[in-house]
Amino acid sequence: MSGHSKWHQIRHKKAIVDKRRGKIFSKIIREIVVAAKIGGGNPDTNPRLRLAIQRARSVNMPMENIEKAIKRGTGELEGAHYEECIYEGYGPGGVAIMIEALTDNKNRTAAELRSIFSKNGGNMGESGCVAWQFHKKGIITVSKNVISEDELLNIVVDAGADDLKVEEEYYEIIVSPENFENVKNALEKNNIEFSSAEITMIPDNFVSVTDPNTARQLTRLLMALEDHEDIQHVHTNADIPNEIIEEIQ
Repeated sequence: MSGHSKWHQIRHKKAIVDKRRGKIFSKIIREIVVAAKIGGGNPDTNPRLRLAIQRARSVNMPMENIEKAIKRGTGELEGAHYEECIYEGYGPGGVAIMIEALTDNKNRTAAELRSIFSKNGGNMGESGCVAWQFHKKGIITVSKNVISEDELLNIVVDAGADDLKVEEEYYEIIVSPENFENVKNALEKNNIEFSSAEITMIPDNFVSVTDPNTARQLTRLLMALEDHEDIQHVHTNADIPNEIIEEIQ
């Protein structure tokens, strides 16, 4: 796998801020509702629900909120009905952007996202216009303070990981969806705490955004999309310069 998406680093920093604000709660609740609706309310037999619950616990969501979300998903409690939607488009510099959303009104969400694209130098595209450029992978992050690179590499490779990338403050483990649970279980078995774990979309190739103004405009667009309450994940094939990342607080 060539290149590396710096957008994931920005999302990592942003998640820390959102965690402090409690802003991420509503997005996780939606994911729990949909996961329970699709696969049932037992996390032992529903990997997607199990991952959503782990994510909820990582941001200290009260167990009462988690249980209510599960019951809404299984129909034991009334609540909004969310649909999974994919939106696609292009950002400044022509980079591809793929968006995963959970919404109770697809038309409203589409209109609002179209406005965000337009205000930030991008444009919405037709279904399928950029999805072909991405493939599904698991990403698990582990703080460098937890373990050495060599020790971690031995553990995750034996468990089926595809790659281990070294960032400034953390390691990023890349793994196929099929081996995602195996790698997570190997980390837990070795008492290695991970900062985040998600199934996401990674581009086949990356586009370097070298112009600082374009990179800033693109980053503003990506963060505006991430801030929308219906949006679960934003993916891009943009390789954003380190100096722009450092501006993100």
